[in-house]
Amino acid sequence: MGYEILEAKTEQEILSCWPVIYALRPHVIEETYVPRVQEQLKEGYRLLYIKDESERVVSILGFRIQNFLWSGKTLYIDDFCTLPTTKGKGYGGALMDYVIQHAKDQQCDAVSLDSGYTRNDAHRLYLNKRFQLASHHFHYSISK
Repeated sequence: MGYEILEAKTEQEILSCWPVIYALRPHVIEETYVPRVQEQLKEGYRLLYIKDESERVVSILGFRIQNFLWSGKTLYIDDFCTLPTTKGKGYGGALMDYVIQHAKDQQCDAVSLDSGYTRNDAHRLYLNKRFQLASHHFHYSISK
């Protein structure tokens, strides 16, 4: 099933993605969300989304292309989520297929992402798309 993949560039488009972002990142404060995304856009971040038939954003995927010693030119997925009430309809798979093709078109060497241990539905999708579980991600928070 083909879905229209849209890109959030305007403040209103970014804001329309908030319910899905909040489902993924409940620690993000709504008042700082749009300014943070706008700052990330200046750094090469792109926010893709899919709407359902009622024009509600139901799935998002945020990414950037970076170069790493360990993987070369890599499309890194920062944010990827589908609303829990709309899972299983192919939205996430459509976004993933789109960015994998985009990575190929941009002559990337890899597509990479980090995922929380408990996101088992997402992990099934990644494995079905032939991603490999390649590492653990460690994080040191400066601000807390």
